[in-house]
Amino acid sequence: MRINKVVIAAAGQGTRMLELSKEKSKHLICVKDKPFLAYLLDNIYKAGYQEVILVVGYEARLMEKFLKDFNYNAKVVNQFEILGPKEKEYGTACPIKCVKDLVKEENFIYLVGDNFYTVEDLEQMNMDDSFCYVAGLKHKEPEKFGVLIPDGDDFLEEIIEKPKEFVGDLVNTSLYKFTPEIFEKVFKIGKSPRGEYEITDAITMLAKERKVKIKKINNFWMDFGRPEDIEKFCKFLNEDKNK
Repeated sequence: MRINKVVIAAAGQGTRMLELSKEKSKHLICVKDKPFLAYLLDNIYKAGYQEVILVVGYEARLMEKFLKDFNYNAKVVNQFEILGPKEKEYGTACPIKCVKDLVKEENFIYLVGDNFYTVEDLEQMNMDDSFCYVAGLKHKEPEKFGVLIPDGDDFLEEIIEKPKEFVGDLVNTSLYKFTPEIFEKVFKIGKSPRGEYEITDAITMLAKERKVKIKKINNFWMDFGRPEDIEKFCKFLNEDKNK
């Protein structure tokens, strides 16, 4: 059996984009001829996933207009309508809480809408087994991300967020395959030191039960979060088309 469902977290504004995200979320900032999110959605569909659930929040009406304008068939879930405004409850675990009744007992892919993944890496996360997976990539600046600490060759022991000392260079790319067991955990976690509900805390709970494996990805990955990332992503698109 293949996994068909992909849940995309896209409720945030993206304040690091400064003026560019003042009136629309960073996911809709244009790169060349279309919004960043369009490139991600195109790859998701090319990778064979058929059901997309987009969890929105900030300027949700613009997200719905984008889907209509570009003819994407995706289910829209408004996080702020379900959980309340950002000030009440926020974090990377919140979109999971919002889709429990839609996903039900199926395995699914979870990713963030402000990151870019290649078709190949999206495809290889399609593992319809009883384990959860977190996608990791070797990075020269691991201290800027969450670092994956392995338990043996395949299993995850824990995720250390932005470590001050070197603990490894395999970073979390915020691309996951989850079993329905994740739903139980996201409702048990408390707020992190940042005051948010973090999906990595729920993953760590599962990792302690040896239910999470690491999947290494090898292609291009990018966190689209700052103004300078627009030029960086443009460069990738130009080089990719010239291959």
